[in-house]
Amino acid sequence: MGRLIVVSNRVATPTETKGSAGGLAVGVFGALKDAGGVWFGWSGDVVSETVANAGPALEQDGAVTFATVGLTRKDYDQYYRGFSNATLWPVFHYRNDLARYEREEYAGYRRVNAWLAHKLIKLLEPDDVIWIHDYHLIPFAEALRSEGVTNRIGFFLHIPFPAPQILLNIPPHEELVKSLSCYDLLGFQTATDQQAFHDYVTRHARGTLSNGNQVEAFGRKLRTGVYRIGVFPDEIAEQAKRYESRQHVLDLKQSLEGRKLIMSVDRLDYSKGLVERFRSFELLLERSPEWRGNVTLVQIAPPTRSDVATYQKIRQDLEYEAGRINGRYSGLDYTPIRYLNQQYDRWKLMSLFRESQIGFVTPLHDGMNLVAKEYVAAQNPDDPGVLVLSIFAGAAAELSGALLVNPHDAIGMSEALQHALQMPLAERQRRHEINMAALRKNDLGVWRDTFLNDLRSVPVRKAGEGGGHK
Repeated sequence: MGRLIVVSNRVATPTETKGSAGGLAVGVFGALKDAGGVWFGWSGDVVSETVANAGPALEQDGAVTFATVGLTRKDYDQYYRGFSNATLWPVFHYRNDLARYEREEYAGYRRVNAWLAHKLIKLLEPDDVIWIHDYHLIPFAEALRSEGVTNRIGFFLHIPFPAPQILLNIPPHEELVKSLSCYDLLGFQTATDQQAFHDYVTRHARGTLSNGNQVEAFGRKLRTGVYRIGVFPDEIAEQAKRYESRQHVLDLKQSLEGRKLIMSVDRLDYSKGLVERFRSFELLLERSPEWRGNVTLVQIAPPTRSDVATYQKIRQDLEYEAGRINGRYSGLDYTPIRYLNQQYDRWKLMSLFRESQIGFVTPLHDGMNLVAKEYVAAQNPDDPGVLVLSIFAGAAAELSGALLVNPHDAIGMSEALQHALQMPLAERQRRHEINMAALRKNDLGVWRDTFLNDLRSVPVRKAGEGGGHK
């Protein structure tokens, strides 16, 4: 069996993969350790052109080689801040109103993908299997194919794939889908995302679909599949239980003074529905006065893309809403919303989840949302909390034990909070068991192994077959 080559926008360091890294890093590193291979991508550093062209920097950890390169300021601005996060991210999350398109940024996006692919080629062996991750790297396989690479190449999209009428808002939409057709296997989080891709191919690319997942478009053949990324639920449960006697948990318990706790953890991003969430919590306090002084919402929202104006505004809006609501309902010994704009260790978060009565996860649109799954896994099965989950999170298709809500319906969300706060123990236990069964059925290992097994079963392309254009 050939080596596994993983390519992602950012590469977790060897230290991070052994510590508190998130689910993707853990799953990918596990596969790399088993097969041996290379994890290639951006180091996260903005460097001079001389340093960028000198890479990649190599670091060995057992059978795994970490290979990283820096980006120049121009490449960072055009590829990362520009087309990836100012065009693709908002449109793929159905926020065309926040998207911008500039030809120079798109050209930079393709240029950086081609440059990264050229760097990787020097590390490849003929029987390597290549697994590309996420929207930053859509043209990566096309760039490899144009240089004659015939290895099996798979792509997994960690965010939603938009319906055709949404995707059409990106001027080079056809070029992007044409680039995706250079992969052998495309993986999506949900059946809805897969269907959106199929719809585009059949309606706008004159392509065909057969056997449910065999696509032919732009003279190329590929397969698609739904692979629900998960977590290792029993490992999370064990760690959350281990941490529950730590000082930070004891301090939180003492500060709550017996109040109920609602926990929310999200990156600071407009796709997460944070302002809508705060307003629904305000409605709970407004419509159900008995909860004033008796329930606290803790919102942890680490900063992200802080050099982008749109994200600076999100932070300002959220701080305003938290201040307004706290000004309305706070007492001398009570603060309704505790808003924390900082990063926390993953295992510390799991222990806080375990202490809370409600996990409040209400994105406006999301790929999977592993926070929802982590919340469920962290619960004490004897006295579990309740997950209140947006119907627009990919996890909603699996976690049928959650209270599902529409994040655009503030009253509906406040009613779900009321329901969760009053839910009897037996019902909470039943819902938790349903959710845990779903997590164990499709854990992180199943996601990883199923995708890679499907990719390795794809016939190897012949030289020149379905390749990109020089």
